[in-house]
Amino acid sequence: MAKIVLFGATGYTGRLAADALVARGARPLLAARNEERLRALATELGGLEHAVADVSAPDSVRALVERGDVLISTVGPFARWGAPAVEAAVAAGAHYIDSTGEPPFIRSVFERHGPGAAAAGCALFTAMGYDFVPGNLAAALALDRAGEAAVAARAGYFFTGESSLRGAASGGTLASLAGVMLEPGFAWRGGRLVTERGARRVGSFPSRGKTYTGVSVAASEHFGLPAIHAGLRDVEVILGWFGPASRGIQALSAAGELAARVPGVRAGAARLTERFVQGSTGGPDAEARAKSGSLVFGEALDGAGRVVERVELRGPNGYTYTGGMLAWAAERALAGEVQGSGALGPVEGFGLEALRAGNAELGFAEE
Repeated sequence: MAKIVLFGATGYTGRLAADALVARGARPLLAARNEERLRALATELGGLEHAVADVSAPDSVRALVERGDVLISTVGPFARWGAPAVEAAVAAGAHYIDSTGEPPFIRSVFERHGPGAAAAGCALFTAMGYDFVPGNLAAALALDRAGEAAVAARAGYFFTGESSLRGAASGGTLASLAGVMLEPGFAWRGGRLVTERGARRVGSFPSRGKTYTGVSVAASEHFGLPAIHAGLRDVEVILGWFGPASRGIQALSAAGELAARVPGVRAGAARLTERFVQGSTGGPDAEARAKSGSLVFGEALDGAGRVVERVELRGPNGYTYTGGMLAWAAERALAGEVQGSGALGPVEGFGLEALRAGNAELGFAEE
């Protein structure tokens, strides 16, 4: 019988996903490398099945899934530890869902693993959380309403409530961020995917008399939106983590791009990251998450750069949402409600109306 497997269940995001799955009535198989912590979690959640698996032993990951299963991976940083899970899913013909926000890994899922998944008849959903599902949804809604008039799209992500980057981010998020600081990004420009450094551009969105500013980032929207809107020429995704400091981040990004060209700098930075930046070291608790929320924009633009349609979504804390979205997507995939195979964006894979309803169920609704 087909099942949901949650790999990385004892980590911060993994635990949020486990709680959300159980709350929805699912009984996932929990997997992680620490048997003691895994057994305790499985017992706490009602005597769930569990299995020890470690990315350092890829066969143990491959043993988790069979054809028709759904594999959720929350094992990050994904650039360092993510490949064994997606490879296991493709080899088995199982649907795959992950929580990454790392641009290089997102690109690898679409370009490296996507063709194999299409041949195997399974679907891969990467970055299936706060980054970057709501932006895909908001921009897709704007594009759908704009119709043929739209040739470009923008999405933007911002915190609301009591939050700061340090207080709002988990150890895994900070490790992922550090790991991609000097890595090349990408964007959809002129009707094709191009390599582009992160924070190359600064963008803003007005709302309720306030202007929200952030920097450009590589995201799953650059793959997902062109797949659902023919003739889409440009896609911009803005991340508002740094707020008023966005211009400074843009300058640091430019300096980092120059520094990365010096032989040995990128490799040295990677070694320092591995040594000093830990992975899953916990994150904001339920009380802290309840004090913050999310604001996401989506815009469709015409050939002159004018905004034709605009969508504004408000929702819960990004981590709370991510746990719920991973569970929602896994439940739909297990039920056979995936549209297509290969690496898919969330709108392409689940459909616009279903995704909108799912987000509303999780507290992410249009203003």
